[in-house]
Amino acid sequence: MSQVPSAGIPSELGAKPLDIITIGRASVDLYGQQIGTRLEDVGSFAKSVGGCPCNISVGSARLGLKSALLTRVGDEQMGRFIREQLQREGVETRGIVTDPERLTALAILAVENEKSFPLLFYRDNCADNALSEDDISEEFIRAARAILVTGTHFSKPNTDAAQRKAMRIAKENGARIVFDIDYRPNLWGLAGHDAGESRYIASDLVSAHLKTVLGDCNLIVGTEEEVLIASGESDLLQALKTIRSLSDATIVLKRGPMGCIVYDGPISDNLEDGIVGKGFPIEVYNVLGAGDAFMSGFLRGWLTGEPHATSATWANACGAFAVSRLLCAPEIPTWVELQYFLEHGSKEKALRKDEAINHVHWATTRRREIPLLMALAIDHRSQLEDIAEGNSELLERIPAFKALAVKAAADVAGGRPGFGMLIDDKYGRDALFAAGAHRDFWIAKPIELPGSRPLQFEFSQDLGSRLIDWPVDHCIKVLSFFHPDDPAELKAAQIAKLRSAFEAARKVGREILIEIIAGKHGSLDDQTIPRALNELYDAGLKPDWWKLEPQASRAAWAAIDAVIETRDPLCRGVVLLGLEAPYEVLKDGFAAARTSRTVKGFAVGRTIFADAAKAWLTGSMSDEQAVADMAAKFKALVDLWLRLGETKAA
Repeated sequence: MSQVPSAGIPSELGAKPLDIITIGRASVDLYGQQIGTRLEDVGSFAKSVGGCPCNISVGSARLGLKSALLTRVGDEQMGRFIREQLQREGVETRGIVTDPERLTALAILAVENEKSFPLLFYRDNCADNALSEDDISEEFIRAARAILVTGTHFSKPNTDAAQRKAMRIAKENGARIVFDIDYRPNLWGLAGHDAGESRYIASDLVSAHLKTVLGDCNLIVGTEEEVLIASGESDLLQALKTIRSLSDATIVLKRGPMGCIVYDGPISDNLEDGIVGKGFPIEVYNVLGAGDAFMSGFLRGWLTGEPHATSATWANACGAFAVSRLLCAPEIPTWVELQYFLEHGSKEKALRKDEAINHVHWATTRRREIPLLMALAIDHRSQLEDIAEGNSELLERIPAFKALAVKAAADVAGGRPGFGMLIDDKYGRDALFAAGAHRDFWIAKPIELPGSRPLQFEFSQDLGSRLIDWPVDHCIKVLSFFHPDDPAELKAAQIAKLRSAFEAARKVGREILIEIIAGKHGSLDDQTIPRALNELYDAGLKPDWWKLEPQASRAAWAAIDAVIETRDPLCRGVVLLGLEAPYEVLKDGFAAARTSRTVKGFAVGRTIFADAAKAWLTGSMSDEQAVADMAAKFKALVDLWLRLGETKAA
């Protein structure tokens, strides 16, 4: 994921290419977004990857382990989503088999209250349930220091055989075997479809089956109910003793808000006679996924040789994060976030309400890294309307012109990463569709009313209703003509509007770029923008990107760097705007900006498209000529930026 510093795993512990391969379920989770209602009444759902081993592969990767998933997915959109999301998370996906006949599993859930979480599993003849021995590659298993098998996948003959083959190969090659008991009674056929929430139904058949697994394991993890089913006992202490009689494994008993107990060696008559990992008192929001987050945290410690007490602390903290948030895999903390929480704690019982932690989580789980960004800005509305001079026929041609700009940008990009566009949704519908066809393009859309000061939003002041239908990878762009010497009342109004945009962005899960232009309404010296940024940071604004006007000196950029790196070191960085400056002027601005550590590129518009727009809209330039003209000007800026970067590196 984006911008995650090294998790600090000792190199000698990573002699094999993979730390852990998780085996079993892989589904798409659809979780109701309305909280406190029946599943029957949920109106919309949030989508994420799911399934115990899939979640653990994500959590392990976020915590710095080299993880992989071994499963099957369907040859359809949901299966491709799982594969692509795991790749974004840094999970090795070569063990994922595409099943041409079966659909990817689904899990659908609602949060009815703090104790009831109705859950439906759509797993009838699903892809991961078709996992077979043929899917288990000896070479692949040998590449890992450990494998994780899951209880649910011992429930069917073919998946049972697949996991046992993986265990056999792992054992023969000195790899450790982790068993997540992962008991779902209705996935063993012990309850109806509407009983997905059920966690325990005693079954001699299931217990007898799971007992045959225990002896080959090095680590066994389960809740109190799962320990009972794995042992066939009805008393918890006796259950632990029975498991110990069958296995020398480290046993981890999960106890929810009470934390966990780790048992090595004999089980005494005192249940508490183990390594007790204290829990973290938090508000329960959704218990699903807590165990997977817990396992991820414990594996991070266990596989890197940490004391059990440390592993337990990490596990309990990770479980607390998951319980306090809605989804499963997306809510597991990153290593940076976990360390931040353990160092600083939180004043909030509901961790999802902690702004500082949420920012670390957001910034360390962004969908992709963008170390370089060269964007053609065609989000202009009022400027193109001015060129059209109210002529209805010319106004109707603006959308087609914006689509030509996309063609120009794509021609220059040539499939290379690091390119993007700013496109509005007033005249840019066709352009947005065209840009969307280029999957590597970064796309941002404006929400400000052009020219407004104090800032107003375009179309509606209700951003929530507007942003909900934006693609998840579209960035919100908001421009404010903000100067630190503005009257206090004006600054307060502008900051309040920016704050509402920032909060909306975080609520709907979209990145936000804040563009600040100070020079239009006041003087601009080396401290103007640094002062402005400090005021905005003081207001709690931590955008993913800043878009700033060119600065006259290297000292100004050095001061900007200092502010951003101090106030938000996880910020993606700065992109430079153009203000319709000619190439020679931009050249000087680019050179100064290239000395900055936080400037990652540029987003320039009128310098590139203004001449072509005037000529094309009035009919004196063809489509091909317009594309060529814009492409040539965009390429000149791209070449300049890259050339200056090479000079800086040298």
